[in-house]
Amino acid sequence: MNVVIAIDSFKGSLSSLDAGMAAAQGIQRAIPNANIAVRPIADGGEGTVEALCVALGGVKISIDVTGPLGDTVKADYGIIPKSRTAVIEMSAASGITLVPEHKRNPLNTTSYGVGEIISDAIERGCRTFLIGIGGSATNDGGIGMLQALGFDILNKDGNPVSKFGRGLEEVCSISGDNVNPNLWECSFTIACDVKNPLCGEMGSSRIYGPQKGADEETIIKMDKWLGNFADISKNNFPDANKDAEGAGAAGGLGFAFCTFLNGKLTAGIELILRETRLEEYIKTADIVVTGEGRLDGQTVMGKAPVGVAAIAKKYGKKVIAFSGSAGSDAYLCNQNGIDAFFPIVRGACSLEEAMNTDTAFDNMADTAQQVFRLINVLE
Repeated sequence: MNVVIAIDSFKGSLSSLDAGMAAAQGIQRAIPNANIAVRPIADGGEGTVEALCVALGGVKISIDVTGPLGDTVKADYGIIPKSRTAVIEMSAASGITLVPEHKRNPLNTTSYGVGEIISDAIERGCRTFLIGIGGSATNDGGIGMLQALGFDILNKDGNPVSKFGRGLEEVCSISGDNVNPNLWECSFTIACDVKNPLCGEMGSSRIYGPQKGADEETIIKMDKWLGNFADISKNNFPDANKDAEGAGAAGGLGFAFCTFLNGKLTAGIELILRETRLEEYIKTADIVVTGEGRLDGQTVMGKAPVGVAAIAKKYGKKVIAFSGSAGSDAYLCNQNGIDAFFPIVRGACSLEEAMNTDTAFDNMADTAQQVFRLINVLE
């Protein structure tokens, strides 16, 4: 039996690779002669670096960068030496999990560290960039990132604006004359599942500002500032489009990548599945195993398990999914290529106990073992 395992991470519990290895261990117990391939995946958020590095033979780099609050944080990213490709999770430098809840305020956060990671990768020879931008703590329109890359974003006195979100209020001119020339040789593909424009009722400030600590007054101000920033951008970058789908992603990083770096936005799972070449493995599989921490109605809205299932069904393969939990609407997964799903929690316990890494690993292995014992019997 040929089994391909491509399970998204159980956030806060198991990485994609660990979840896959646990399932493989259980399957091997049930069917010792099974031929199993574990392929880490992600949807452009947490786990993107690991998934692509494992699939493409990359190495992890760890550097000190400016965190969202301006302090120093350790950020990991990946480099695929063969193709001179950098794989970056924006959240490693500017993620909301790096900001304690009581300090969340998009006026006081910056994307500067993202630019520092890109600069470091350029110095190491990278010219192709795959970047996931989910989980942002910022709403700075990308001005922090751009300043780290050498863009001049100036106030009325000709001085650099603050690299934090509040700096948007001061923007009067923008120029790329002093950036590293190597930047113009680079291509940027951005994993982005958000279609919000930069401004307005569906813009980044209004829709995502509250979860980043913005009150109503801040939302109104930042939305106005972002609109002004976009209008000024047009002076030197005529293709600037604040209404473009995804411009409001990650507090305006989508706009910054598209406007200043000619970035291409693409659905996260599509990017990962394409780059990891998962389809080549699924073609010869008998059964495909996928899953994520929680299966529910949101899973069918472009998340990794349904992306995996779509490829599997293209070749008529059976698809099984494992999850930490399942919502009442998880049946929608059955209508979107997942033939059967199995939550792995095996007894009454607290959420903390269920998410313990060792416990989750054992639960995954034990559940996979029993499911595949049944499959073996039925076949």
